[in-house]
Order: sequence, then C-alpha cells, then structure tokens
Amino acid sequence: MEYRQLGKTGFEVSEISLGTWQVGGKWGSGFDFENARSVLDKAMDSGVNFIDTADVYEQGLSEESVGKAVRSRSERVYVATKCGRQISPHVSEGYQPQILQKYIEDSLTRMNLETLDLIQLHCPPTEVYHRPELFGFFDRLKEQGKILNLGVSVETVEEALKAIEYPNVTTVQIIFNLFRQKPSDRFFKEAQEKNVGIIVRVPLASGLLSGLYHSQTVFESGDHRNFNREGQAFDKGETFSGVEYQQGLNAVDELKNIFPGEDNLAPRALQWILQFPEVSCIIPGASRVEQVASNLSVYNLPALAPSQIDAMNRVYEYQIKEAVHHLW
Repeated sequence: MEYRQLGKTGFEVSEISLGTWQVGGKWGSGFDFENARSVLDKAMDSGVNFIDTADVYEQGLSEESVGKAVRSRSERVYVATKCGRQISPHVSEGYQPQILQKYIEDSLTRMNLETLDLIQLHCPPTEVYHRPELFGFFDRLKEQGKILNLGVSVETVEEALKAIEYPNVTTVQIIFNLFRQKPSDRFFKEAQEKNVGIIVRVPLASGLLSGLYHSQTVFESGDHRNFNREGQAFDKGETFSGVEYQQGLNAVDELKNIFPGEDNLAPRALQWILQFPEVSCIIPGASRVEQVASNLSVYNLPALAPSQIDAMNRVYEYQIKEAVHHLW
C-alpha cells in the first residue's frame, strides 16, 4: 500500500481506500453485517486506513458496521462520514445548524466514537455553497471536539470550486474517472494550491469500467443502476457517471483492446486515476472481499505506459466527452 497526504488534514491516507455505500452486500439486497465485517477487515488488513461512509447508507447500518470494525483495530484508521441527505425535501432551507448537529451526534452514537475525523456535507443543493454562516458553524463543532475536519461531497466542478473558497474546507469528494475527466481541467490545480485533499468517488463508474458488464446484465430492483439511469431518484451523474449504459459498454470494448487478455479492467481504471498527484485517495466500494482484492491488485500491475494512457484518453475524447463533459 502507498499513502498520500489528505490535504490540510495532515492525515497520511491509503491511496486506495474504501467507500461503504454497498459494504453490506449488493445494492438493494438487504444488509449483511457479516459480509460488511469481512470486507472491512480485508481492507484494513491490507493497509487501508481511510474509510468513507454516510448516515444514509443503509439507514445507518453502514456507519454502525464501520464504527464497530474500526474500534476493534489497534492501528489508526481514519473515519469519514457525511450528513445532509436525510433532509426532506432536500433543499437549501433544510440545512440548519441544529439539524446538522443532530445528524452528526447521531453518527457519533451509531459508530460509538467521540470525534469524527472528517464530516462532509453530502452533495447539498448548490445554494448551500453560498451560505458562509453554515460553513462557519462547523468551526464550533470542531471547538466542541465533535469533528476534526470539514469536507464536502459535490456533484459538479463549480460546486467544488465554490466550496474551497472557505478556509475550513479541508477535503472535496468528487466523481473522477476515465469517463468523468472534467475535474482535472481546473479544479485539481486550484485544490492543490489551497492544500485541499481530493477524495475520488465513483472511480469505476458504478462498476462499468470493470469491463465485467454486458448488455444483458440484470441489476436488482433496489440497485440504483436499475432505477436511476435517468436521474429518477438523485443526480444522474451518480449512476454510471452519467454515461448512457450502452454507450459506456461500447467505450469499455475499446478499452479492452488496449489491454488484451485482461478480463477485469478495474485495476487499470484505478491506475489511471493514481497518475494524478493531486488525488489524495480513491474510495472504490466493495460488496465482496474479492472486490477489495481486485481494487488492491493495482499494485501488482506494471505501470501504465504513456502509449496506454494516451489510448485510454482517446476513448474518452471520441466516445464519451461530448455527452458528459459539460454537465458536471
């Protein structure tokens, strides 16, 4: 495992960390505590020391599992969670200090922790980023010892750029992958100048970049890859990075030609992200222990050749960019 600094937090975190949206099993199939513990232990046994969760993941069960697993370890494992998505309707007016503080205290209770290493606003409405009083509220939580750092999870580059205008924002969690390259145009440079940590989420475009799906793949009814392809439940960009499914499959076929004989492209997709020094860590999800191993197999591969990187980028330029680059 290799480690990088997470911006102004000062934390040295594993390049390949762990997202826990589906840690209890496949999306929509119920929560399996035993499976969650196996995934978490496999990750931490392998050197992962940064785990990202959220209060809305499986109605708090993900947080509960993360807290229990982390408390059982002797090594330092950093815990990041998120708040705000419970607000309904999900509008800026719902983001009030007393409401957010209750969510944060509930997260601390579920995880049985005294302090959160990182609390992140969970893809709030764009208007929230224009409310300095709300960002200032988190300084009081830090003084109270409830949090060590504030971050944001964003949908768009514009939101990310606005968020890092606040000095107390230490990290930005953003979608970035072979099919979502816009963040590297401008945001990465500005975040690096302000020493803001970049946490990359949805690095495999909801599994699309693994190369393991096909046109006949069936996703369960509770899986967002089944019901949110057009943004029916939340931002379309969260599902397959906003790429139309068949278009994505066609592009993946082009990627397979670059790596003949490699059935699982997930490690190559992660390798591509790690070439950006501005990235602090990547948080691929895992619903099985085998997926943790797949993500970490990036270290068993030869480095990407410049010709391979160029070929991967050409797939984006000619197959994907026109459809998605301007949207997020």
